[in-house]
Order: sequence, then structure tokens, then C-alpha cells
Amino acid sequence: MNEAIVKVENLSHRYNSQWAVKDINFELDRNGIYGLLGANGAGKSTIMNIMCGVLNQTQGEVSIKGVNMRTHPVEAKKYIGFLPQKPPLLMDLTVEEYLEHAAGIRLMPESKIREAIGEAMEKVGISHFNKRLIRNLSGGYQQRVGIAQAIIHKPDFVVMDEPTNGLDPNQILEVRNLIREIASERTVVLSTHILQEVQALCDNIWMINQGTVAFAGSMEEFDGYILPSTLVLSMISAPPLDEFLSIPGVMNIEPLGGIRYRVQYTQAQETMERIIETSVQKKWRLLEISLEKMSLENVFAALSQNKTAR
Repeated sequence: MNEAIVKVENLSHRYNSQWAVKDINFELDRNGIYGLLGANGAGKSTIMNIMCGVLNQTQGEVSIKGVNMRTHPVEAKKYIGFLPQKPPLLMDLTVEEYLEHAAGIRLMPESKIREAIGEAMEKVGISHFNKRLIRNLSGGYQQRVGIAQAIIHKPDFVVMDEPTNGLDPNQILEVRNLIREIASERTVVLSTHILQEVQALCDNIWMINQGTVAFAGSMEEFDGYILPSTLVLSMISAPPLDEFLSIPGVMNIEPLGGIRYRVQYTQAQETMERIIETSVQKKWRLLEISLEKMSLENVFAALSQNKTAR
């Protein structure tokens, strides 16, 4: 059985008298994308900083490929690549100069640095900008440079904090594809407060709420907990609510103001089809019908309810 690339045991940390994270435990396999999801202030950054050796924990242990981060930090960090939320870029250097600097910080053998720079630039698609000052790159390409510094030494474990933050939709798609490619060769932890980001990228998820793990498992298991159970629709000529409740599959209907309503259902596709058919027959003038997206707050509430029920 292969040793886990990352092992976190009984991890706790406090700032002054307040615990930021408490009793965190997990192991990560070698390949794939693992999501660390939670609202701002939930404890994600504290966990990442401890895993990457930026912060010494109050209690517990972190091992990278069997190397204890607290007792052998230099050795452990050889296996880690880290992309903070704000990439640590040196704006007055060219892309090539900066990556040479990053390789030196990683204590790479000088004989391997030139080749490593070329491979990293090619991997993230910035070879054609190798002589350009970083300050003259767009936000999306600056993010690529940040990713390049995180993988230049070919680490087994890469941590990315909000890697698509501040990017436009096209840049987000490009960076997501790049993260998937990187994860095919190594273990990636992606920290974000955006639920859709985790659903789009991750194989497994750890959900952090107020410093503790609210959920840990596969995306399939996670979706089983949080699948939306409500529709939002707009009707110009809405019927009395009792009449709407007679539609098979409709459990409840709640006015949201104006022509908008929230409907609780049993089976999404079948219920939507029945609502559409009934609306046409009775001339309710249905303008819109869609599954309601869940906020992080609603997800935490749903997880809590499911845990209590089980």
C-alpha cells in the first residue's frame, strides 16, 4: 500500500486564545484534485499555511511523503509547490528571470534550472513571454507565472489558494484546464469559497466550517448531500397556490415577490415537465423555471440536517 503524500493528524491552531482550526485529520493520495471549501474566515488559509510550512501549528502533526513538517521543514518543503491567493511575483523581473529566482529558492541544482524553467513555461503556456516583464502581463498570464513557480521543481504536492480569483470567465476556464493537467501528475489541493469551483474541478472535498471539518468525501457523496430540492419560477398569471400544489411532485410553493415563486419538489425533471405542461394548459404564462443554486450557508445547513437525521 502506497504511503499517503500528505498526512494531517489532530491538527489544531489558535491565534491568542481563539482556535482557528480544531482537530483536523485527513490523508491525500498521490494524484487528483482535492477541494478545501469554506467561507472566508473558516480556517482554510490556516490549514494551507501549516501544510506548506509557512505557519507552525499549535497541536498535531503534518507529514509530506512521510517527512514531518515540524521537525524536518526543509526536507518536507522539497515536495511542495504553493500558489498563494496573491502570487508572490516580482514585477520588475522578466518571466524567465523570476522563474530562475524561484528555482534557486527551491534549492534546485544549478545544472537543472534552465531545463526546469523551459518545462514549466511550456506547461503553463507562457514560453512566448519569457523575456517580458511580469508587470506587463495580463492578470491571467500573471496567474500562470504564479502556477509555474509552484511546479518548477516538480513537486509531488501542489497547494493553490483561490487560483481563479479575479480572473475573467475565459481566463477561469483556461486556468481550470491547466489545474486538471497538473493534477494528472501530482496531488493538488484547491482552496476556495466558491462552491461551483469545487464542483467543476475536484474529485474529493473537505468542507471547513468554523475551523472544523463539516464534510469529507468524494464529490459524488457531497452532491448526494446537497442536491437542490427547490425550483425558482416566474409566472405572469399565477394560479391560487392550492391549485399549484395539486401538481404531482410539488411539495410546497413560496411566493418570492412579484411574479417569482420557489417550489419544493420530489423529482426534479418529472416535476419541471409537469409544471410546464400544466402552465401551458391553464395559461399561467410561465416565463422561467430553473433549479435553485445553493449558497454555502445553505450547504452547511443541509449538511448539519443530514448528519442529525443520520
